[in-house]
Amino acid sequence: MELHRSLLKDATENGLLSEQQAEQLWQFLAERGKDTPSFSFTHVLYYLGGLIAIGAMSIFMTLGWERFGGWGLFFIALAYAGAGLWLTEFFLYRSRLLVPAGIMATFVVVLTPLAVYGLQSALGWWAEGKVFREYHTHIDWRWILMELATLVSGVVMLSRYRLPFLVMPIAVTLWYISMDLTPFLFGDTDLRWELRKFVSLWCGLLIVLLAFWVDIRTRHDKDYAFWLYLFGVIAFWGGLSMMHSDSEFNKFVYLCINLLLIAVGAMLSRRVFAVFGGLGAAGYLGHLAYSVFKNSMIFPFILTVIGLVVIYLGIIWQRREEMISSKLRELLPLPVKELIERRH
Repeated sequence: MELHRSLLKDATENGLLSEQQAEQLWQFLAERGKDTPSFSFTHVLYYLGGLIAIGAMSIFMTLGWERFGGWGLFFIALAYAGAGLWLTEFFLYRSRLLVPAGIMATFVVVLTPLAVYGLQSALGWWAEGKVFREYHTHIDWRWILMELATLVSGVVMLSRYRLPFLVMPIAVTLWYISMDLTPFLFGDTDLRWELRKFVSLWCGLLIVLLAFWVDIRTRHDKDYAFWLYLFGVIAFWGGLSMMHSDSEFNKFVYLCINLLLIAVGAMLSRRVFAVFGGLGAAGYLGHLAYSVFKNSMIFPFILTVIGLVVIYLGIIWQRREEMISSKLRELLPLPVKELIERRH
């Protein structure tokens, strides 16, 4: 439950808090939450400006910048990185503004592929006809060195500044690697598209496991695992959903995996699992409706009953949630138990 000022007012009206205590508690919570990312207007402006600047040096890079040549791009990236580092230090240590500091530190990491591309191009190590803007739009094994350099840059910056938003470029880069790894390892083969699905699935699963490890390690700290969960689930679910099978049993297994994702999302309080699991379950039901039971009159009625049963199970769960949850948590290791309690 989110705590709003109206709840504190209700607490004072019911004699649980005095007005002075309610005001002091609200000020304390507001101070503690000012550096937590939210949809406040201030934070929207922070992230909007930051994403525009980051996009300018990555996704929205125009072909005109190729005229600067390799050395030009390399030194421009270094100059921008120097400015970004100065702003990170200024926001973090002088202004005590953690969100803008995290955005600026991320901006520095995002410049790494441009710097590496410029250096490679200047030294004549880059393939003819390739341009930097394709880094974010085309799958190609030649990006691997740029991606590895970005990972190193991200890890160094994260160890230096400990700002959660810095995990975002690391997670995105791991996702990029999951796509570029297949042509890097197997080259151009007739099975490349099928292999890419498997590589995406297993890389996504590894990123999710990494996110869970990070979540456990930082359970008493800030949320460093969010971006890893997001792009890990995207890679895993995307690879899984693109796999084709004519077997109804395999499709049912796909449904079970998506239901498991929903359960994991509920347990860890991570909506990304529930969102993609829900999409997968809806896709399976669509398959049943439009393929398996397309001429059936009773299928919609059965589906309605199933929906009502699920709602009834939700009612039972709500009534006995505390008792069931406490018994289940007793079976978990202490770190996992602490993680779940903190995220809830």
